[in-house]
Parts: sequence; C-alpha cells; structure tokens
Amino acid sequence: MQLWAGLGNPGAKYAMNRHNVGFMAIDAIADLHRFEAAKKRFNGWAIEARLGTEKLILLKPATFMNDSGQSIGEAMRFYRLTPADVTVFHDELDLAPFKVKVKVGGGTAGHNGLRSTAAHIGPDFRRVRLGIGHPGHKDRVHGYVLGNYAKAEIDPLAEMLGAIAAEAHWLAAGDDARFMNDVALRQQD
Repeated sequence: MQLWAGLGNPGAKYAMNRHNVGFMAIDAIADLHRFEAAKKRFNGWAIEARLGTEKLILLKPATFMNDSGQSIGEAMRFYRLTPADVTVFHDELDLAPFKVKVKVGGGTAGHNGLRSTAAHIGPDFRRVRLGIGHPGHKDRVHGYVLGNYAKAEIDPLAEMLGAIAAEAHWLAAGDDARFMNDVALRQQD
C-alpha cells in the first residue's frame, strides 16, 4: 500500500494558487482513473483506490499547508506505513514551470508543507516536485506562490496534470525514471 498526498491549502479562494498544484495533481489522478469520491478522514480528504496492482490512499490534508504533515502522519500511522511508502506532490520554486521531477528524501528548501511533513514522518519520503518557477526575488515568493495561475498558464497546467495522471501507474510501480520520462514526452506532444 502507498500513501500519495497532495499539498495545498483548503478552500475555494486557494483552489487555483500555484501553492495548490499538489492538490490539483491528486484530483487529476482521481478524476482520470475514476476513483470514488473522497471521504473526510485523517484531518483531510482521502480516497482508497487501486492503480494496476497497487493499493493507494490519495490524501489532500484539510489543514493549511504549514500543518500538512499532521494529516499525512496520521494516515501513515493508521495504515502502518513507513516514510518509504509515502509520496508527496508539491509545488517547486526551483523547477521551471510545468517541469516534473521525482526524488526521495532531501531538504525542504523553505517549503512549509514539506517542513511539516518531514517533522511528522521524517525526511525519507518520495517527492513529486511540480515546477512553478521562481518570481525572481525572494521578497516576491509569498505573493507568487499564493497567486493564481495566469490565463496563459492554464493550458500548460492542464497538460502537466493530465500527463501526471496518465503516467501515474509508473509511480505506483516504483519506476520514477519512466514516470518522469513519459510525463515529459506527453508534454512535448
């Protein structure tokens, strides 16, 4: 069993924020694969589903970003999982917009959702880093990540999310390199 958590802030006013792209990825996966509706659990919204032969728990913490780890840790402990069973989808300032990279472990790079998750479960979880680009100066980061995607970004955002959902079976199978490659190929089409 694997726990896939998207990071974001709850509420309609945050729905299209760059900081919520983790939530968007979880929604895209659930929608494409026609998973059941989410249920309120673990201080968040959770879906139990199968992707190929893998059993997944998809989770969107209902806490705000800074407390995401509380919900993720609760679900991880409930299912008796280890950090190696956890994948977190999150926005990444240090990647070009709409680039997708996967890594295991590492620091938090000032990301409060990652910081909270690491505080609750340790740093050794898999991260699906969803590029949002950097606004150019650190003083502009807060407003940028909490800002909505621009109209011109909606099509590339939809393409990225669609590619992630279509290739999610590679993530479930543990083939991170194939997942990244196939997502990138879909985005070139």
